[in-house]
Amino acid sequence: IKHIPHSQVKQMVKTGLFSATTEMARLKTVDAILVCVPTPLTQNREPDMQFIISSSKTIAKYLRAGQLVIFESTTYPGTTRELAAPILESSGLKAGKDFHLAYSPEREDPGNKNFTTKTIPKVVGGLTNKCRNMACKLYNTAIVKTVPVSSLEAAEAAKILENVYRCINIAMVNELKMVFDKMGIDIWEVIKAASTKPFGFNAFYPGPGLGGHCIPIDPFYLTWKARQYGMPTRFIELAGEINTNMPHYVITKTMEALNEHKKSLKGAKVLVLGLAYKKDIDDLRESPSIELIELLDQKGARVDYNDPYIPKTHKQRRHDLGMRSKKLSAKMLAGYDVVLISTDHSDYDYNWIVQNAKLVVDTRNATAAVRRNRRKIVKA
Repeated sequence: IKHIPHSQVKQMVKTGLFSATTEMARLKTVDAILVCVPTPLTQNREPDMQFIISSSKTIAKYLRAGQLVIFESTTYPGTTRELAAPILESSGLKAGKDFHLAYSPEREDPGNKNFTTKTIPKVVGGLTNKCRNMACKLYNTAIVKTVPVSSLEAAEAAKILENVYRCINIAMVNELKMVFDKMGIDIWEVIKAASTKPFGFNAFYPGPGLGGHCIPIDPFYLTWKARQYGMPTRFIELAGEINTNMPHYVITKTMEALNEHKKSLKGAKVLVLGLAYKKDIDDLRESPSIELIELLDQKGARVDYNDPYIPKTHKQRRHDLGMRSKKLSAKMLAGYDVVLISTDHSDYDYNWIVQNAKLVVDTRNATAAVRRNRRKIVKA
């Protein structure tokens, strides 16, 4: 995990402040249990709660009176009360009476040096006021500010709102990118100009699709829950449709760019730059680069990738590319029919890349500062 220094972990282990274990029996020796496990989607884009359920069952085996259990995984409102609490109470202990139960959503922005876990406010909700206050007391030892809310559900909904907000706004600029492209207008120039307004506008940026463990997934948790109340979530579903289709748009733009060079995508050599879902990190969860590689492969292209943070791919729940990062060189770049920039890592020298590549498809405006050989660049 690149953004957590090895030296920091080493020092914590050395001083006894941190230890890792797979011995679940040790759960009964601690005062507080924080649960932050994956909450993915099923193939039908419904909540996959297996990790919440299995973790709750494991905790129930070792739960003792007086302990504090806090869930941090992003999920739909009602999960902690309706799903986790009954499983924990199978221990024979009563939530809110014999043990404390709270929810406080994880908040992080990997690669963002302006914020750390300590400086990001922590929203906290509890099964009871006492549960909430106990959780706040714990977090106050490490977090600059806690934000207590009235219920578990309010805390769960706050995180969903944060991610729905980003999902919908990113979908909007992705759609405008496609519209403006037809008009011959550069979306990046438009966003830069609009950002000069000192009020009423927050800049969001388009890309080849959504990535990460939150924004591509969490809004559909709310969509699923809303259906139980007979409420359609048209905004969320439309945003999801637009963002999900962005890799296909990029492939179409790549095909058109190759056609201009009298080259078919089938049989073309393609280098994808960047596998991580965002710049300067080593996290490839839900990365649009993975789908781009799979789509290119399906269309008969010969695909490689380079990512300075991900030397090789590993098996994921739904993907197993089995690839290794190719080392960049001038000769190597010149050997590809097109270089597709999917992640705009700061490590890349974009002037050098454009100079040596035959054709560059840029999904991130990474080549904005490149002045020479711009005829080689196609924005997608």
